[in-house]
Amino acid sequence: MWTGKYVRSPLARSLFMNMASENDAAAIETQEWYRCGPDLLGESVRPLFVQSHLDSGTKAFLKGSMEKSGWLITQLYHSFVSTVLGPLVSRTSINGFLGRGSMFVFSAEQFQRLLRIDPEWRAERLLDLGAGDGGVTEVMGAHFREVYATEVSAPMKWHLQRRNYKLLGIDEWQQAGFQYDVISCLNLLDRCDDPLHLLRDIRLSLVPNTGRLILAAVLPFQPYVEVGGRWQRPKEHVKVKGKTWEEQVTNLSNEVFRRAGFEVEAVTRLPYLCEGDMYNDYYVLDDAVFVLKASEEMSESA
Repeated sequence: MWTGKYVRSPLARSLFMNMASENDAAAIETQEWYRCGPDLLGESVRPLFVQSHLDSGTKAFLKGSMEKSGWLITQLYHSFVSTVLGPLVSRTSINGFLGRGSMFVFSAEQFQRLLRIDPEWRAERLLDLGAGDGGVTEVMGAHFREVYATEVSAPMKWHLQRRNYKLLGIDEWQQAGFQYDVISCLNLLDRCDDPLHLLRDIRLSLVPNTGRLILAAVLPFQPYVEVGGRWQRPKEHVKVKGKTWEEQVTNLSNEVFRRAGFEVEAVTRLPYLCEGDMYNDYYVLDDAVFVLKASEEMSESA
C-alpha cells in the first residue's frame, strides 16, 4: 500500500495527501451510515437491532453512481431537462424519463440478513409498493415466483414493464383476490396522503402468520406529498416522537406500528442512496429498515 512518504515531489506529495484525507473522510462518513447506539433504543427494540455494514453490493452502486456523475455532457442535458420540466411534472417522472436517479436501499445480502433467509429461499408473491424504476425490486424479486409492483409515475411504469413485473393500480393491489408473502414499502410512508390507512391495507393483504412487511423510513420523519412538482403536507398526519435516530425508531416501533397492528421482528440502519448529478457523486439520506409482522392480537381477530 502506497503512503504519502514515498512521493518525492512536494506538489505531488501534497496532492496525494489531500486525496488520502478525502478517502479517510469518506471512510468515516460511510461508517456513520450504519452507526447505532443500542443503549439508546427502547428496551423492547434493542434485541431486534441488526448491525449492517458497507458491503460489496453497496460499493458497486456507489462506484457506478460516481462514474455516471462524471459524464459531463449527459449531466448538463439532465440539468437542462430538469429545469424545463420541473414546474410541470414530478421529480420522479423526470428521473424516469431521463433514466437517472436510481435508488439503493439494501443489497441482496442485507435483504437476506434482515429476513433471515438464505440465497436459495423462495416464496410465491412479492408486492413492491411505489417501486420506482424497479432497481430495488430486482434485489428482492429473485426470491419470488411472482413479482407485483405499484407506481404512479408513467415513465417509471415503463421501466417496470420492461423488467416484466406485474403492475397493479394503487387502488387495485388490495383487492387482487390473493395475498402476498412479502410486501415492501420503501420510503413511501412519509410520501403518501394516508399512511395509517396504507399500513392497515398492507396488514390485511399479507399471508396470515407467515407474511412480512419490509418497511423503510427516512429519519428524521418529515412527511410531505409531491403534487405536480410541489410539496404539501399529507391529509393524514403521523407524528413520530424523538430527536435521535434511535428515539424515532423506538417510537415508530412501540407506537405507530403497534397502533396499525404490527410488531417489529428486526430493524437496521442503512443509507438510502440515490444516483448523483454534476454537483454530487451521490445523495444519501438516513434510513431505518424494519421487518414487521401482524401482531398476534390482530392475527387472531382477522
